[in-house]
Formats: sequence, C-alpha cells, structure tokens
Amino acid sequence: MESVKKRLAEFSLEAHELYLNQSVPYLDKPPDPLHFYRNWISPNKPCIIRNAFNHWPALSRWTLDYLREKVGSKVISVAVTPNGYADAVSGDRFVMPEERQMRFSSVLDIMEGKVEKSGVFYVQKQCSNLLEELPELTDDLEPHVPWMSTALGKCPDAVNFWLGEAKAITSMHKDHYENLYCVVSGEKTFILLPPTDRPFIPYGVYQPAVYLQRDNGEFEVVDQSDSEKVPWIPLDPLDPDLERYPQYCRASPVRCSVKAGEMLYLPSMWFHHVQQSHGCIAVNFWYDMDYDIKYNYFQLLETLSEVTGST
Repeated sequence: MESVKKRLAEFSLEAHELYLNQSVPYLDKPPDPLHFYRNWISPNKPCIIRNAFNHWPALSRWTLDYLREKVGSKVISVAVTPNGYADAVSGDRFVMPEERQMRFSSVLDIMEGKVEKSGVFYVQKQCSNLLEELPELTDDLEPHVPWMSTALGKCPDAVNFWLGEAKAITSMHKDHYENLYCVVSGEKTFILLPPTDRPFIPYGVYQPAVYLQRDNGEFEVVDQSDSEKVPWIPLDPLDPDLERYPQYCRASPVRCSVKAGEMLYLPSMWFHHVQQSHGCIAVNFWYDMDYDIKYNYFQLLETLSEVTGST
C-alpha cells in the first residue's frame, strides 16, 4: 500500500513536469473544434479564451438597470449564508445555504446598496437556472457554444446564471462536467488544482446541514438528519492549515482571473475555488461527460487516493 501511495505522489509531480502549465494559457479567438478537443479537452488542460462571445448582446445589455427592467418581477432562487460560504465545511458540518425565493429586483436592490440585509446573497442555483428561471434573458446569448458542442458531439446539459456579492465564495470542490465559464461583467478569480493533485488534497465526511435565518436576523445551522454524510474538502486554499494538512504543501495550485468578455475552459474533475467582484455576472455551460474515458480514469485516481489514505 505504501508503494501505491508513493507512486501516486510521483505521478502528480510527473504530470506537472510533463504537460501541465504553471499558469493558465490564453487563446485569442474561438478554437477549431477538433483542435480544441485534441489540445485541451483530451489532455484535460484549462485555458482562457478571448473574443469567444463578443457577439452576445448580453455583453452590452446586461446592466443592473436592464436586468431590473427585463426580469425584475421574476421570483428566483437565491442562496443566503451568514458569511458567503455556501456548500462548505464549517466545524464538523457540511453546511448548505438557505435557498430563498426572492424577486430579482430585491436581489438587485442588495447589489446596488439600496437596502441593507444581514447575510450574503448569491444567485447560484446550478440546475440550468438561466433556462428554467430566467428564459427572458436567453435571446441575449447563444443557447450553447457551437464549437464546444461540435467538439463533444452534444449540447450542454445545463446553462447557469450567476450574480452575487463580493463576499460570496465557492469553496474548493470538483465537478464531473466539462465547464465553459463566461464572465459577462466584473471579474472572477479561480484557484485551480489538477485531478493529479488529489493525493495532496484532504477530504472528510460530514453531517449535512443548512443555514436558516431567524426573524431576528441571526443564522442557525439545522442538521439534515435524514441525509447521508457528505465527502468534502475542509481546506481553505486562501489560508491553508498546513499543520493539519501538511500534504497540501506538495500541491501546485494555479491562480487565474477571468475578466468580462473572457471564457474559462475548466476541464472535468479539476478542483476549483472561486471569488468574484461585487455584482459580477456570469453564465456557464455544463457538458456532462459521465462516461468519458478521462472521467473514469480520474475516478480511479480518486479511488486509489481514498484507499491509500493519501491525505
């Protein structure tokens, strides 16, 4: 078992030396589908693509005033937390946000500082909420990214809309989707780690719970006692506790900022942590590749890391 554990660590270091970049490369225009599949999807490498959606009307239209006029009366799902951390480890719990139904105009009032509310608000429901909750906005962008859909031979499984406060932070996690993340206004800052760094990334298993805001404005944590425990990463890459998780010092995080008009290709199974500027607006396209060869390969890496107790 120790030999397997050692080989996993060596494999991660070799991956960085052989093909992973020290920073996220830029492409200056939308790629050819075959070129993109061969050079980015297949080797599972992220990149930032410029000039990929300059033709979207959303880039010029999606001001807060426009959104208020277009969809201000719509009721949408909003994640509310006391500290901006939704779906994150807090103590010995994996705590999810309170999912609150609010008029879009009320969210915009908070973004613009017209009203003061306790808590941090984030439009982040990841169930194709752009199509399901805000279909009035779909004429302002494409329903998919043509060259990506051609490269993968399918249309996206979800198209998500994101709008939040600067305090809203996405804790480190990974997804099995091929992800194209398009920043329409503002800026997103990502910390990325490749799947091959999994032996250095700590996991725990936690009792799931949700935040609930009382009438006096205080938040309480309510256990979901009927739910199974959740595996999650307890480490905060902004302030990693290396005494508790010493192996993380061997990981090689890459930081990048994605500005308005830029698109991040985030490959499946990459670990990521996300911050944003206040009122940042973004749209992302998720392509589900459950049965892709590379997905199964990295699942094997995950299993080996768990079995050997590499963290």
